[in-house]
Amino acid sequence: MESLGENGELWAEEDDLPAQEVSFSVEAGGERLDRYLVAHLPDLSRAALQRLIEAGEVLVNGQPSRPAYKVRPGDLLVVRVPPPEPTELFPEPIPLDIVYEDADLIVVNKPAGLVVHPGAGNPRGTLVNALLYHCPTLNVGGAVRPGIVHRLDKDTSGLLVVAKSDLAHQRLQQQFKRREVHKQYLALVYGALRTDRGYIQAPIGRHPVQRVKMAVIEKGREARTRWTVRARYVDAVGRPYTLLEVLLETGRTHQIRVHCAWLGHPLVGDALYGPQRPALPAPRQCLHAAALSLTHPITGTPLSFSAPLPEDFQNVLNSLIPA
Repeated sequence: MESLGENGELWAEEDDLPAQEVSFSVEAGGERLDRYLVAHLPDLSRAALQRLIEAGEVLVNGQPSRPAYKVRPGDLLVVRVPPPEPTELFPEPIPLDIVYEDADLIVVNKPAGLVVHPGAGNPRGTLVNALLYHCPTLNVGGAVRPGIVHRLDKDTSGLLVVAKSDLAHQRLQQQFKRREVHKQYLALVYGALRTDRGYIQAPIGRHPVQRVKMAVIEKGREARTRWTVRARYVDAVGRPYTLLEVLLETGRTHQIRVHCAWLGHPLVGDALYGPQRPALPAPRQCLHAAALSLTHPITGTPLSFSAPLPEDFQNVLNSLIPA
């Protein structure tokens, strides 16, 4: 069974997947293995990673290791993540910021740090658990991801639409596949872009070495991103930063993060694609799904929604000086 991933990309249901194996090389050493992996595998908790290490599912240069091992530059890490065992979903009273709701769909403003659906290392405490508490009859689109038609990364905030009926689920999926759902993101990146707008057309696929990452590669899938400068900033010592408005023409995994890094302007706070020693501290990647436009799947009415920058993102901007 297939559903739509972040930005509308197809992905398989988890219970159809074999164990996932990711590998990558350490660039900067000195950190405990479990802490290092948390930063590079953000969808897994530290406790879950410690269990994988103790079970021998994490290899360092081909050998099992221990959580307290201090990684070294050049270490090759291989992590085998078993597929999640089927589990019963439990409603949980997690607060939801509901932007819109009717009998067929819900639009929520997802906070950073909230995983969209249960998976390895996150059996509870997800958006799905919150939705089941809010809407106990939600049972469309699959047992593990009821109602979910697209995703946002754990540390990306912003607007996400959820289907409440089978017909709404089917038609929303079709809109995503046809690229008829328009999403506008705000992204704070390192550096000063030379022009006020730009267009990126660069294929994205799995990184050939660091398998936890995506990358611009020749044999990747077509990926197109448009960006416009919203504001320019400098920090206290004059280092430049740029706030971008980003529109996606395709929906590849981590597309904005990968394309910005490929341009040489990674997202502020991005532990996976950003600099190893960031000049500007941030609690998470500064990426926010700020606007969403779609057609109501039942009535055909055009719908548009917006969500203001969350406090943590705004605090980062407030620490900078307009240029």
